[in-house]
Amino acid sequence: MMQNNQAIPFNKENFKQIFSFSFILVIIISLPSAIIAEFFNIPLAWFLGPMLITSLASLMGLKIRMPRLILSSILILLGLYIGNYIDRSLLMQMHQWLWTSLIMLIYIILSVLIVSKYLQRFSKYEQKTSIFSAAPGALGPLMILAEDEKTDLSQVATSHLIRLIIIITIFPFIVNSFYDAELTQVAKKAMDNQNLSHLLILMLTSIIIIYFFDKLKVPAALLSGTLIASGFLQITEIAVYKISPNVIDYCLLILGASVGCRFANKTFSEIGRNALHSFIATFLLVFLGLIAAFVASLVIDKNFFTLLLSYCPGGIYEVAVIAIFFELDPEFVSFHHIVRLLMILFIVPIMLKIISKKT
Repeated sequence: MMQNNQAIPFNKENFKQIFSFSFILVIIISLPSAIIAEFFNIPLAWFLGPMLITSLASLMGLKIRMPRLILSSILILLGLYIGNYIDRSLLMQMHQWLWTSLIMLIYIILSVLIVSKYLQRFSKYEQKTSIFSAAPGALGPLMILAEDEKTDLSQVATSHLIRLIIIITIFPFIVNSFYDAELTQVAKKAMDNQNLSHLLILMLTSIIIIYFFDKLKVPAALLSGTLIASGFLQITEIAVYKISPNVIDYCLLILGASVGCRFANKTFSEIGRNALHSFIATFLLVFLGLIAAFVASLVIDKNFFTLLLSYCPGGIYEVAVIAIFFELDPEFVSFHHIVRLLMILFIVPIMLKIISKKT
């Protein structure tokens, strides 16, 4: 059975996991991989190195585990860092995002229809399984829905995980090759002599909002709750604190390793059976995302790679760190991925109801 996990799991068991050998092992193998990746100038080294080494370790049967309390804490820090970008001028632009959100809706509908048809015809996926596997993201909530619909959970999870690995491995190289990014340090000014009490207020407010969002089953509660808390408090100047960019490398290591740990209980043969069709499905989703980004570029003045990341069918947090690393409007990208999550959770159940009526 799927577990109904809390966004911030404060309990004895989760605290014990922080000191477990399975987590210490994650750090032992992840840290050298990040350093080696950085030595070879691999983009997003502190994310990709740990992600790839922990994926390999998981598939080889090594008992590694990412404590949810550690991951939740890192995701809150990432949310607060993205909050560095939120100001009043950003609010003045948000009315333009209605059009890009509408394009997102069309992108999701077309993606699910086209990719699910491909998976049904060529990989022989059952109809409902193909719809869950074709959705461009929202793996966590979709797994709960998939269990209720009695679909093949392993097939759905494997398809999404393979896609995530492909997207997160390839996209940094694409952006690094074609985008002449000035990797500036966000909000360098006023980094010194900041009021630590403001950081405490930001974190406590974030945790309170996340708690209520989690109770209300709001998707991506950790990110959306932190962004709302950070945005409101910093715009109103109740609490202003700029998270240092130096923190990000450690966040990347944990987030990258957490992706690899998701391959626990998977095997190389299981990945191999799904690899080809997952790769083609990923290509179709990225191609449709490319079209969506082009259409969006006609209605809003944004860097094309920012738009491409906004319509990228990867994980919300993983894509956000790419946007952070390359300074590609992470607040814009994060907003559209939260919208994407909400739309997927609205569209997929409707499609399933239509299928049920036909059968």
